[in-house]
Amino acid sequence: MPPISIISKCLGSVMRVDVGPLGGNLLEVSAVINNSAILLTPSLASQCGFRMNMDQLGNAVIYASLQNCFAQNVGDETFTTKLNLRLHGNQVDEDELYEVAKTCHYTAWASREIVCDRDYMEVSVNRAAPDDYALPEHPILGAHSKFGDPRRAAEKQPIDAGFRITTLVFFTPEERIMKVTEAQQRGYGISNTPTRLVLRSPKTSPETYTQNVAGVPMTVLKTSTIFEKKWLVTRIDAGAACPRLEGSVSFTPDSISWFLPKHIDPLISGQFQLLEVHMGVDGKRLDAAEMAARQYSLSVNDVYIVVEIPVGADGGHFKSHVQDGQYLTTYTIEPMLELLWTEDATHEDTRYKVLFPITTPLMSQPPQVIDNTVPKERIFKVLLGPFGTDVALMNITLPSEVLSVADCSVRGFNVLEHMSPNGSSKVFTLEVPFTDHAVLQMRDQGITVYSLHLTFGLLVLPEFAPFSLNAYLEARLVDVVPPSVSGGCDYQNFYVLVKYGTHNFQTMVGRQMLTPRLAQEYGLMDNGTHFSLTVPFSASDVVIEAVESSSIRSRLDVALRSPETNTNIQEFSVACNFISTLTECFPNGTMTALAMKLESVPSLNPSQLTLNDPSCGPTYSNDHYAYFVFTVNSCGTTRKFLPNMMVYENEISLPDELIMKGESKTDEPEYELKVFCYYDINTNHAVAFNTRPRRSEPYAENARGKLQVAIRLATDDSYSAFHRVEDYPVAQYLQQPLYFEVELMKSANPDVSLELMYCWATLDSDRTSLPKWDLIIGGCANPRDPHQVIFHPVWPDARVQYPSNFKRFEVPMFAFAQDKDNLSHQVYVHCDVEVCDARNPVGGACKVQCSNQDDRIKGQKRAVSDGHIFTQVSSGPILIN
Repeated sequence: MPPISIISKCLGSVMRVDVGPLGGNLLEVSAVINNSAILLTPSLASQCGFRMNMDQLGNAVIYASLQNCFAQNVGDETFTTKLNLRLHGNQVDEDELYEVAKTCHYTAWASREIVCDRDYMEVSVNRAAPDDYALPEHPILGAHSKFGDPRRAAEKQPIDAGFRITTLVFFTPEERIMKVTEAQQRGYGISNTPTRLVLRSPKTSPETYTQNVAGVPMTVLKTSTIFEKKWLVTRIDAGAACPRLEGSVSFTPDSISWFLPKHIDPLISGQFQLLEVHMGVDGKRLDAAEMAARQYSLSVNDVYIVVEIPVGADGGHFKSHVQDGQYLTTYTIEPMLELLWTEDATHEDTRYKVLFPITTPLMSQPPQVIDNTVPKERIFKVLLGPFGTDVALMNITLPSEVLSVADCSVRGFNVLEHMSPNGSSKVFTLEVPFTDHAVLQMRDQGITVYSLHLTFGLLVLPEFAPFSLNAYLEARLVDVVPPSVSGGCDYQNFYVLVKYGTHNFQTMVGRQMLTPRLAQEYGLMDNGTHFSLTVPFSASDVVIEAVESSSIRSRLDVALRSPETNTNIQEFSVACNFISTLTECFPNGTMTALAMKLESVPSLNPSQLTLNDPSCGPTYSNDHYAYFVFTVNSCGTTRKFLPNMMVYENEISLPDELIMKGESKTDEPEYELKVFCYYDINTNHAVAFNTRPRRSEPYAENARGKLQVAIRLATDDSYSAFHRVEDYPVAQYLQQPLYFEVELMKSANPDVSLELMYCWATLDSDRTSLPKWDLIIGGCANPRDPHQVIFHPVWPDARVQYPSNFKRFEVPMFAFAQDKDNLSHQVYVHCDVEVCDARNPVGGACKVQCSNQDDRIKGQKRAVSDGHIFTQVSSGPILIN
């Protein structure tokens, strides 16, 4: 059993002992006198001036009058009380005994001291009485007369030791005479200290009565104590009046108001002066600063002394209750009023102290379930409360299981308890990740809805009263679709395709951010769902990985970066070999060499490269390459002979003096490129001249004819799905793009190139009908068209074996305007196509580029020569919506 903490305090005419926390154990209090412990039962406690409270946290508070039955009193100035506190645990052998002894000094006694406690009333008066008088016949009963008003003023004399208390007379208001032993048996406490008479009565005693004072009901006790000495009899009048809770306190949802009459009629016979008014809590006085900090209010008017306390203020506590399954609370506080007045007629002073526990009626304060979930964090966060500090969270019920708080922690839930700053209430917080299997998920149109049903099981202690609260949590998240990047390359360009997702991102090409200027340079095309780039292999953002005799291996790096975290969402690299002649050897002995800057030598400055002879630098250079032109008998070129061959060799590198000066980083490999030229020796060559060029393989003469060509309409720019014949007429909206593909059918020759010469639109299926609108003229987009044709590159895939046999273009849907109010709702698209030999340099039908720069970037070539095979093709009708 853990030890408890005990603090004792002297508070004027009372002593307070704080014991706690008890940890659920039972506390037994005994008073010690003459080394004997006497158990304080509730009736004995009220008779002898003791009271014990227990708060909702399990802390005990013991109040004791300094003049209690068991106090060691030295001259009515020093009072020592000894207590035994026994803690009973769950097991018999777990009892713990604590001894408490407290000595208090109190000398500021008034003529009359009254203490109004919750369980008893105590009045202490100076032990003096009016002039002694004798009674005929019988010392008391033979008088047969009223004992008079105990408030009356009279000359009082001290009572010497020869007098003893024999009888008590109670005024209810009728006289009721009772022997001392009988009064003690009825629960009254009567004691005779060196200078004072102390009388203590339970508040429920039948000898008390209720009197309405200024509208406040008060419990009144009036007595005369009879002292006898032989034939002499004297008396001391003593009385008390204590306010009742009913009628003296009013409540609002936010405050408590306590009214105490200023003129307490049963105790004051005439004019009086109120000398002091003090307020406190739990028997302790508070100064003005402490009252202001707690927002207490104390005021005095002609009729009342008024105390106002906010509900929930520091000094009190909430108690939880469960009624019909509903959570309710009460607020309890024990304010104290301490008055000092003097009566004008007697000049006697009275100190009046009221310890007045107040508990509000049951208040409905339904706890709140506050959903603090931030969906993007993917964790449900819920706050439950506020509750009184006597509420405990026992378990959480999910749709298919019940978890204790300990089980929740093992499961990965975060369950915490938080106390308010003043310790008067608490809240619980719960965190549940979206990934837990109790969380339901439902997807609809790109949004995922996460939901969770919970029931919180709670207990009010120490009564173990159960109650529960239900919660439904829901969070919506837009499905996160990361952007993606893919691509490929051909003999001269890299092609990059970036698909948008739901992330914001920035595009990095190489080490550069894709700015509008760079996007224009790389021919960016965007259709809202993705965009594409065409990056030449010679672009500055391309890095060279390796150089071979007839090709260059280059790589393009593309990264999609999050602007919020500055981290890469996706990285993509594509590397290709581009055919390139790095060294050329001419019959006149001239050699040319191209030295490319490699990724492995990032600090290389190509302009500093030289041949074997350091004086032979590049004819032209930039940041990416150096171009050398020299003869076989210069620049340190060496020669050696092989069978039937003569080899000229040189080397491109950095001069030694630059390496010595450290201009080449030591942690990078040295740059060395050997160049060779081979010349035949002792070989005869026949030379002939013909009017018609000869070829090493047969070829067809130019001629006119017809081949099978098909035109299709794709559903989107991926060209993976097409409209069928039965789909025509196809309905499209104005400005909605149409994606056409033209294919040379039944061709298995990669050297055959299909070219679009002319394409136009008509209202009729007759390709010669009018009106018509030109889309493609001479292989290029119509320059007069405000929405020009966009050409799309063709990549090899499972369907496309030879891209040169295909052409693809995009046309925004349009209408023929007969007049401004009559738009034609149907169009046909027709094309004249030409087929040429891509290897034939004569005529240039497959070689000539469009004069328009934008068309050239998009890759569409112009076909203008006669003498090639051509044919015609038309699309089905397209309806305008």
